[in-house]
Amino acid sequence: MMQLEITPELAELRTHLRRFTAEKLEPLAREIDRRGEVPQSAVDLLREHGYLGMRLPAEYGGGGFDLPTYCLALEEFARSHRMFTLLLDATSGLNPIAIARYGSEAQKKKYVAGLANGTLRASFGLTEPEAGSDSQAMRTRAERRDGGWMLNGLKHYISGAHQADVVMVLAVNDAAKRARGGITAFLVDRGTPGFEVTRVDTTIGSEAMKLAELSIENCFVPEGAVLGEVGQGFPIAMESLASGRLGVSCSCIGVADRLIEMSSAYAKERSTFGAPLAERQAIQWMIADSAVELSMARAYTYETLRRVEAGEDVGTAPSICKLYCSEMVGRVADRAVQIHGGMGLLRGYPVERFYRDVRHYRIGEGSSEIQRMLIARELLR
Repeated sequence: MMQLEITPELAELRTHLRRFTAEKLEPLAREIDRRGEVPQSAVDLLREHGYLGMRLPAEYGGGGFDLPTYCLALEEFARSHRMFTLLLDATSGLNPIAIARYGSEAQKKKYVAGLANGTLRASFGLTEPEAGSDSQAMRTRAERRDGGWMLNGLKHYISGAHQADVVMVLAVNDAAKRARGGITAFLVDRGTPGFEVTRVDTTIGSEAMKLAELSIENCFVPEGAVLGEVGQGFPIAMESLASGRLGVSCSCIGVADRLIEMSSAYAKERSTFGAPLAERQAIQWMIADSAVELSMARAYTYETLRRVEAGEDVGTAPSICKLYCSEMVGRVADRAVQIHGGMGLLRGYPVERFYRDVRHYRIGEGSSEIQRMLIARELLR
């Protein structure tokens, strides 16, 4: 039977997360918007309450929580500000989980505890100028040298790489094999000679959200920098992206939920021509359509999380979730701006920021077009 709601245990946790987000995070959200960066106090607060490193093993200082619990935290934190979800991702997302699963004991000791407590941050170096959606077309090369590897290439649009202490860099070690055993993952530390942040871009949405360009020129890394096995970098990256897409889906759900709440409240407060907006059929239908889409997104995503945690093969379900949720939240945000009218356009009011922030979701972790391709490919096999 499809599970349409979270478990009673998670429902109880949601109550705590909702209160924590409203009372502790929301004031910091306003500070993030004013400063254009995440204050250290936000990192300290999340660490103090045990939200950093949620999915990392307890023996390395992590929370040891499962994927549904982590995704619920993303959903609730997304109701306030996207940067809180990115802080969780930097300590429990693609790179940290990959290191915890595939890293050597030396790598785990070097990185996992620091990632779990927020003293280290990780980033995922996959995208290149000629290899975005078509990540197999990457040109970054890895050549064997005595005692290690020489890396050369360029990565761009790398989220948070300008602040990362370690970046998981994907590089081609066998051009003939590529995704079938010819791409390797390397853990490259900040400050490694030949490894530099050469550009930092501010994106649509919050000014605190930065994308970096990484220049990799004759960058030597030791054999111990290889994550997992040589040639297995692409499967490691794709596995990490699958759970990442569910995290994005839950973040979209959280934002949509908040926007519907704000739109409903404003519609009851704001009057035109002698009656509240809430009595206008056009407004009612926009809110109703948003609520229906949110309910469908939540039901399918929760069911997929349940199946993943049960160890089932879910196929393209994470792609379906990510595609639908990211498109859904864009429509909800657009309706929210329309309902709020002029107020929805004002900088400093959350509706306007959410409207810009949610545009990221249709591109990051694989664009909507890539998700459609993956879903269709599976159906047409």
